[in-house]
Amino acid sequence: MHASPYPAPLPRRLAAAFYDLLLMLALWFVAIAALLPFTGGHALDGSSPIFRLYLLAVSYLFFSWFWTRGGQTLGMRAWRLQVRGPAGTAVDWRQALLRYCAAWVAWLSVIGILWCLVDPQKRCWQDIFSHTEVVAHPGGKRLQVP
Repeated sequence: MHASPYPAPLPRRLAAAFYDLLLMLALWFVAIAALLPFTGGHALDGSSPIFRLYLLAVSYLFFSWFWTRGGQTLGMRAWRLQVRGPAGTAVDWRQALLRYCAAWVAWLSVIGILWCLVDPQKRCWQDIFSHTEVVAHPGGKRLQVP
């Protein structure tokens, strides 16, 4: 077993993403419920571009907040993964935005996620585009970002 963080393998990335998907769905429920007082309790039009932008913004804030504060979403924490900048630095808000946008392209294309299987440094498209990396940490120690 590795003694220090190493590039995150695809199965652990997928497991953490599944955990985060469940959390994101719950957060969307809360975010939609928060809008109901403004609509008089009526259903929202899911095809509205403003509504879709609202959900994208909620998602961005969720992921970026975790990435910029410790580098771990709750799913990443469960699977001992961490996103970090070059040389192990903390991710900044600009990198988080680039990572979030590139992740949509990577996940929708699927190729962008599978790219870590052929990349020598095991990076997905969002890692490459945002100049970040996802590392796995052995054991139960919590990862620290300077």
